[in-house]
Amino acid sequence: MSPRKTAITLLALAALPACAQYPGQVAKPGKDTPELRAVAVLEWTGDEQHPKASRIVPVSVFDGHELQDGGIYLSRPEPLALEGEVQYELKQDGRNTGLFVIQNAAREQGSWVGYGTWKPLAKPKSAAQVASAQSWKDDEASSDGPVLHRKAHQGDTSSGGGSGSGGSGSGGSSSGNQGPAPDPDRPTLHRSDSSGSSSSTGSGNSNPADTNPSGASSNPASGPNSDPDRPTLHRSTTDDSTSSTASSGGNAPSSDPDRPRLKKKKPQQDEAYVSSLADSTDSDRPRLKRGKSAGSGGAVLPSLMGLPPDMQQAVAVADAKDTPEHPWDYSWASPDDEAKMKASLEDMARDALGLSPPPAQAAPAPKKTPTHKTKPAAPPPPPPPAPLLDEQYRVFALTYGSGATMVLSAHTAGAGAQEKLVTLVAQPDLYGNVKVLLKSVTDAAHLDSTPRMRLVDAVDAMADNRGELLFELRGATQRQFALYRVLRGQATQLFVSAGGEIGSLNNE
Repeated sequence: MSPRKTAITLLALAALPACAQYPGQVAKPGKDTPELRAVAVLEWTGDEQHPKASRIVPVSVFDGHELQDGGIYLSRPEPLALEGEVQYELKQDGRNTGLFVIQNAAREQGSWVGYGTWKPLAKPKSAAQVASAQSWKDDEASSDGPVLHRKAHQGDTSSGGGSGSGGSGSGGSSSGNQGPAPDPDRPTLHRSDSSGSSSSTGSGNSNPADTNPSGASSNPASGPNSDPDRPTLHRSTTDDSTSSTASSGGNAPSSDPDRPRLKKKKPQQDEAYVSSLADSTDSDRPRLKRGKSAGSGGAVLPSLMGLPPDMQQAVAVADAKDTPEHPWDYSWASPDDEAKMKASLEDMARDALGLSPPPAQAAPAPKKTPTHKTKPAAPPPPPPPAPLLDEQYRVFALTYGSGATMVLSAHTAGAGAQEKLVTLVAQPDLYGNVKVLLKSVTDAAHLDSTPRMRLVDAVDAMADNRGELLFELRGATQRQFALYRVLRGQATQLFVSAGGEIGSLNNE
């Protein structure tokens, strides 16, 4: 064997243990990698402020690349979207309405659901509180009173050490630039009188009332700081002297290593804090944003089973970082435009449900008689439009500055094949007419093959400031959730979750 082949063989054998040592992914995500975002649907019965029972159903998890099924993504054993203390923001039209913190999860009729506690949003500060805080900051900036940090003023000069310039008849008054007197009601920090130091009568800092005739310092109990053990704030000094004489009356006392001080703690750059994670031993497992610890909120509500008739739904979003609100409301330029678009969409829904009346037939012409002329009979008035039961009409602006996206759902009366259901997604065209982008028509007898589309809300599922329409695809015994994106005059299905059994539609 040639030396070249021998070297190649040795290199290949040396690389085998290294490959076996790292069976998984070792590359860490970069700073530009998007954070996880989970979308779920909160369902409850009763009043929103005081619900009777509730549950949260995971829909999707965006991992930075694509949408994953929230009901099975990273299940160990519960899915990542239903781990304990994960906090969801409840939204309506893109605005935050409350918080829901996961406490536990379970499988309900073959699908994972979560249970937890409701929490209100933090109340914003009132205008009076904001004005008071701003006024305090302005007063602090303009005040000349002593503070914990030195404030620079124009024209300030450093004062002399301890020499005085007063005459013999002035009582040793100190020289230098003195500012205005501080507020007597303002708490201040000042130096305490040391019992072991003396000052010369000729010093500018001396006070004849506090010295005895022998030149020794007076009793500390008679000074302003009567407690000698009281901790005070003073400047540190590098002077190693332990006493001050008459010629060095401006020197500070020696530094005490056990004396308490106010100082900032240096940041520890090389240390990190890692908290224990419940029900998980994988340090590389991604995390959604956590709420407060268990037990800090209200009581966990009873579980919600089946699909009761009075069940309400709201979209919920859990993000690894805080994101600003993005309202999806659309404002019409004129109320007449809104009424016109809604009426046109309702007529299209009636046509899809077979509720449009037949065209009115012309009245027969009256027979002519030679005696007198008769007026033609007036045409009969058109019948009133057929009612649309449980009509739901919503209008969204799914991106900043976009046009209106209308969604209408309704159904007819009856049972079985007689009960027809319709859902329309439409937009105005360039000529002011309604253009249908998506139409779903079914009946109660064929829900398993063609489920009913029920709009939940608009939601930004991929953290790209673009709203998707979240629908519940409800069949007779199963249901799914689907996300649709409206773009360039088309409504495209982006994602659909795995199906789950629901039992009867009127299951209490």
